[in-house]
Amino acid sequence: MNYQTYDYLTRTGHMIHEGLSIVNDMVSHPSNPFGFTVSSRMTKASLETAMRLTRRYDKLGFDIDEVQTEDGVFKVREDVEVAKPFCELVHFKKIGHKSKNKVLLVAPLSGHHATLLKGTVDALLPDHEIYITDWLDAREVPLKAGPFTFDCYVEYLIDFVNFLGQDTHMIAICQPTVQALIATAVMAQEQNENTPKSLTLMAGPLDTTRNPTRVNEFAHRHPMGWYRNVAIMEVPMGYKGQGRHVYPGFMQLGGFISMNYKTHLKKYTQFYQNLFYGEQEDADRFRAFYDEYMAVLDMPAEFYLETIERVFKNNEVANQEITYKGQKVDFQAITNTALLTVEGANDDICGLGQTEAAQDICQGIPKDMRKHHVQVGAGHYGIFSGSMYRKNIRPIVTDFIHKYD
Repeated sequence: MNYQTYDYLTRTGHMIHEGLSIVNDMVSHPSNPFGFTVSSRMTKASLETAMRLTRRYDKLGFDIDEVQTEDGVFKVREDVEVAKPFCELVHFKKIGHKSKNKVLLVAPLSGHHATLLKGTVDALLPDHEIYITDWLDAREVPLKAGPFTFDCYVEYLIDFVNFLGQDTHMIAICQPTVQALIATAVMAQEQNENTPKSLTLMAGPLDTTRNPTRVNEFAHRHPMGWYRNVAIMEVPMGYKGQGRHVYPGFMQLGGFISMNYKTHLKKYTQFYQNLFYGEQEDADRFRAFYDEYMAVLDMPAEFYLETIERVFKNNEVANQEITYKGQKVDFQAITNTALLTVEGANDDICGLGQTEAAQDICQGIPKDMRKHHVQVGAGHYGIFSGSMYRKNIRPIVTDFIHKYD
């Protein structure tokens, strides 16, 4: 299936969704005298389930309006501090309050929008001044903006850190742990005064040979030619990025779902039952999760292909063979940046040890400035969202940053 065909199908599906929505509104209307009958409840549950399977999921907002700090409650405003062709640096500005430390939160460019880290931001905001990399959907970036490569990602991070200035702390989650580590090393090599004070790497593929997961195995299963011919598509008509080559978000989403399709099927079945029995709280949790999970973006083809080859196939970071703009990156140059690595014991996307590898790679950092934490019971998403993150991991990250203010 090419992108144009998929686009036609999703537009048709959206039309079906709109039709189902009208019927659902009629059935669910308060004046419907049969609204509480068994058959009506079954109909409404079937309609909403079908609506969710036929709708197009757009990017959600962060929707963080206020934050509770030790000094009281403060309104929060989102400001775009730096706008680049493929990314915006967003500042969650607390009106009337400024935290001591600046934190650059590096969101993954791996299919989902940065809003997937809403819970991460919300939990860090009371104690830190938070900036996040809000990556744009490549299908909405005009061709005239040029390509976006692996090195471009690193360059963006260096530019953002330089913009924030001295005493900046960097947190990278999942895929960008690689680029965040490279950017820190490059800045250290250049003796840049803005080199991050601390670097927190969470659930990232820094050494993909350690406890390889299905993600790692899939990367090795196919040659690069397969990725170029099968995974890469051209943005169709109707989008600003028409003609740009991308790795479509719908393919990435399909890969995510296929890895755990039984779990997703079970959740949808449970959702139907929640609707039928009127268990609204559980249904709302399902809606909130899948509204975000199903919203995906396209990645620039050149960035995606280089990541597959350099990170997953060649394992260039762990082998210390990675380059930036043609020059070898020297991780030993990092000597004054504190390093925290965090992993989940049950992570099925990034295996145990893959992130901890940074501790071995960065031997130039004194041992008393390095820390590793494994969260028992946490899967991949539990590392940066949910109750386990808020109760166990966020305090560790905050204490680590405060230690190196």
